[in-house]
Amino acid sequence: MSRADDYDELYRACRGRLLGYVYALTGDVTEAQDAVQEAFIRAWQRWSTVSAHENPEAWLRVTATRIAISGWRRTRNRARAHVRHGAPLAVPGPDGDTVDVVAALRRLPEEQRVALALHHLVGMAIKDIAAETGAPVGTVKARLSRGRVALAGLLGTELEVRDV
Repeated sequence: MSRADDYDELYRACRGRLLGYVYALTGDVTEAQDAVQEAFIRAWQRWSTVSAHENPEAWLRVTATRIAISGWRRTRNRARAHVRHGAPLAVPGPDGDTVDVVAALRRLPEEQRVALALHHLVGMAIKDIAAETGAPVGTVKARLSRGRVALAGLLGTELEVRDV
């Protein structure tokens, strides 16, 4: 039998029992499914070790339990942080202008969109954009120039002329 066949056989043989066990521990079927899925992923990644284990199903059960417990700890820590610091501040949604700009940016070629975002939103210098994107400085300048013209046209505004 092949490595994959052995794994598939173990999966078919114990996935139901394992899911039922972790569900009983967590009381949440989605959380249990996530923990069991992650345990099977880890088993496949370490299959040479797990398949040689005396009881691979026990290895899966312990791993899935530990994954579920880690989830409980994360939830508990979030709850403690919430009590200690209060609820996170509400983040306002984007205004209409922002939505329009983002929609217009989506219509630009990727290279122009990246250059515009890095320069105007991140505040990067042209030489740094060139280094990050692997494009010559002149190409970045051209993308910025063409992108601004295209963006102005899409937004129905006039372009302010300025040096790059």
